[in-house]
Amino acid sequence: MSELTFFIGLQVKQKEDGIFISQDKYMTQILKNFGFSDVKTASTPMETYKLLLKDTDVDEHLYRSMIGSLMYLTSSRPDIMFAVCACARFQVNPKSSHLYAVKRIFRYLKGQPKLGLWYPKDSPFDLVAYTDSDYAGASLNRKSIIGGCQFLVYRLISWQCKKQIVVANSTTEAEYIVGSNCCGQVLWIQNQLLYYGYNFMQTKIHIDIESTICINKNPIFHSKTKHIEIRHHFIRDSYEKKLIQMIKIYTDHNVTDLLIKVFDVSRLQYLIAMLLVILNIAELILLVILTTAGMNGIGVNAGDSKLMLLGNLNLTMLLNGMSVRLYTIQAVKVNAVRHKLKTAGER
Repeated sequence: MSELTFFIGLQVKQKEDGIFISQDKYMTQILKNFGFSDVKTASTPMETYKLLLKDTDVDEHLYRSMIGSLMYLTSSRPDIMFAVCACARFQVNPKSSHLYAVKRIFRYLKGQPKLGLWYPKDSPFDLVAYTDSDYAGASLNRKSIIGGCQFLVYRLISWQCKKQIVVANSTTEAEYIVGSNCCGQVLWIQNQLLYYGYNFMQTKIHIDIESTICINKNPIFHSKTKHIEIRHHFIRDSYEKKLIQMIKIYTDHNVTDLLIKVFDVSRLQYLIAMLLVILNIAELILLVILTTAGMNGIGVNAGDSKLMLLGNLNLTMLLNGMSVRLYTIQAVKVNAVRHKLKTAGER
């Protein structure tokens, strides 16, 4: 039997130093099916500050077909996860503003056609999670948008984006609920890995609200937490059993932002690099040097550098976004350039 190259729509490219998973053939097909093969590209999946409101009706069958095609593509493209989930909430009665937003996702994909996930062969093996919420992020009912992502150190293995089913009264409550959801996902991954002989304890869950961590550590239910549904409090039990740790992380460090909010192009590409390339400070400096050398006409072997693997990302804009956020890289561990959104043909 030959090696696996294709699996339920996922292209699998096996190399000596890792595995690259993408869906560029599927994406090319859906672009052709919906008439986006020759359109002007967009730099981001969704416009900043443009609300999805109710206006004139559109063809709901076309809208649902487009959403269904995009939902399957999120299996290897977390960069469009938030935009697709936001548009998917309006499938019952889509309007023209919603269809416009969906078309913009297709135009973004047209400009970033060959991105995927990189899973390196030789790297540490430890379970790490990040979680965050956008308080009252849903414009129509003011419910919060929650997201999370789980890594085996540098390998992105799971990511989530959804709207909370309750309206949170504060950012602390919203973050506490999303922390509970992330904890459930972490415990499930821990149980699955037990079958392979890996017993992960005290898995680090990174969250950017200090008060949420304090509530988790405090065994006393005071007036500020009594209204939170009891099913969300199992995270305390997991903490006491030392199954998880709650770690404070600065907001700019939190890579989960990519899954729950809309950003301009520089911040978007910065988050893509952080979530799916994860650069440390030394590698970032080298990336700047290599990029500058390339712009000055100096030859650079991108395959050997292992750093110029950002797919079709606009490196100039990426570096502009990074230049004002260099201090944020200190939270990322050394040698973390290993699960990448990159073009399939670069390596």
